[in-house]
Amino acid sequence: MAAPLVSDELWAIIESLLPVIPLRPKGGRPRLSDRSALTGILFVLLTGIPWEMQPREMGCGSGVTCWRRLRDWQTAGVWDKLHRALLTRLH
Repeated sequence: MAAPLVSDELWAIIESLLPVIPLRPKGGRPRLSDRSALTGILFVLLTGIPWEMQPREMGCGSGVTCWRRLRDWQTAGVWDKLHRALLTRLH
């Protein structure tokens, strides 16, 4: 099994910055975990493959799901907060 793209230590930092999404009152399809979505986002960005060609075998949902999560996190300012948090941590 391949090593995860994000270590547990880094994930703890990232997870604290992600917006909380309320549960859907009517149920529906379970939401893809944020960590799986992040793995899919990083895979696409590292490999340069198109979003729609992301392999589902990775367990990261569809490329469109990962793209939407990337868009939502960008809108919520997650990436800027993460950048500042990592710079602070590295002094």
